[in-house]
Amino acid sequence: MACAPKLSPQVVAAETASMDDRIDSKPAVRRDVHSPEQRSFNMSRIRGKDTGPELALALRLKARGLAWEGHARDLPGRPDFVFREARVAVFVDGDFWHGWRFETWRHKLTPAWEAKISATRKRDQRARKALREQGWEVIRVWEHQLKADPARCVRRIRQRLARRASDQPGFPRPT
Repeated sequence: MACAPKLSPQVVAAETASMDDRIDSKPAVRRDVHSPEQRSFNMSRIRGKDTGPELALALRLKARGLAWEGHARDLPGRPDFVFREARVAVFVDGDFWHGWRFETWRHKLTPAWEAKISATRKRDQRARKALREQGWEVIRVWEHQLKADPARCVRRIRQRLARRASDQPGFPRPT
């Protein structure tokens, strides 16, 4: 049986310090795997409205007989679904683009992506606050929630509409 070579105390100290430096240092910054031209092309193909999750929710809301206005330009944040009479605004947010549990994965991003998603989160927060200050009820539906239980997402919206209807006499209740 071969024995491991005996290391001098200086070598052991140097190796330990080197390991400590690697453990304590921040992870290396990730670089984009695409060229700027390819990244630009990819980003140009991403839709800002009528996304898959939005269309899936729209189909279910329509099946329930609900009518809404989409992407109202006159409201902060341009909500995806607007129920004006009830003053309910619904945002359907993608988990990546809007930063679901962002703090748990932000360290994996390049600085540019981290800044972009951070800015989106701040913009979302300002829009929700502005809507609430104008008397709107705001519902945020995350992409993963819609995938996991679309009926629950529709139920949340219908319950909020019903609650707002009960607050306003003469307002038609959703069926």
